Amino acid sequence: MRWDERPKLRRPVLIAAFEGWNDAGDGASMAARWLASTWAARSFAAIDPEEFYDFTVTRPRVRLTEGLTRRLDWPEGELRAASPGGSVHDVVFLHAAEPQLRWRTYAATVVGVARALGVELAITLGGLGAEVPHTRAVRVTGTAADPDLVDRLRLQRSRYEGPTGIVGVLHDALGRAGIPSASLWANVPHYVSGTPSPKAALALVERTAGLLGSTVPVRELELAAEAYERQVTAVVDEDEDIAAYVQRLEELGPDDDDAGWPPGQGLADEVERFLRGQSPGEPR
Repeated sequence: MRWDERPKLRRPVLIAAFEGWNDAGDGASMAARWLASTWAARSFAAIDPEEFYDFTVTRPRVRLTEGLTRRLDWPEGELRAASPGGSVHDVVFLHAAEPQLRWRTYAATVVGVARALGVELAITLGGLGAEVPHTRAVRVTGTAADPDLVDRLRLQRSRYEGPTGIVGVLHDALGRAGIPSASLWANVPHYVSGTPSPKAALALVERTAGLLGSTVPVRELELAAEAYERQVTAVVDEDEDIAAYVQRLEELGPDDDDAGWPPGQGLADEVERFLRGQSPGEPR
């Protein structure tokens, strides 16, 4: 870890998003960047990439400053802090590319940061390629392993079995450390999962802000989501086979996107009740 400062935060919540395997349509990373920018998050620390990345896979980037000075940017994990309006919680953002090496050490490093800052709840954002049409409202699924957290926040118990990414490893480490954690996943049409989806980012932004009891201006994201849907529709319509496939997906019937979720402020109130129920100094 490289600490530039140690911020004093009010009952912080950690929001983490990783580019790569967990980020279909770039929805998670786009949502994290949007929230951090909207809430004027300030950088205070970074995770040195040297031990965690294969630089032939995740390469550093060269850029020009003022068109003259060359600067090398390494793929470090940036940590930023923000104070969302209307929320009693400050937020710590972790945005990084998924590391290739030493995942247990990486997760332990993040847990160390969470402990040092007194993080009360960790939320990871993800994008999941799914058999859904791009014309449908994006469904966001909230999952957690802690039964109490599942009940209080009306999430789903994670039942996934199979290969996992750094998100799964991080949740395991957080659980072992006694830090409650939840994961929000936006469903992204698998046939365009490699295309940046502001529609998925919008859904994650709204869900995350709702959890924190805060509001975020999203008009720009809404316009970008509308343009995205029009552009994907235009491409799909040019191929009869793909158009027929998308039509079959649409005929399956819409998923109940709000099933199991209390609306807006109700969800924020449930988060507060959960956090207030944790005894200081006791394993959470």
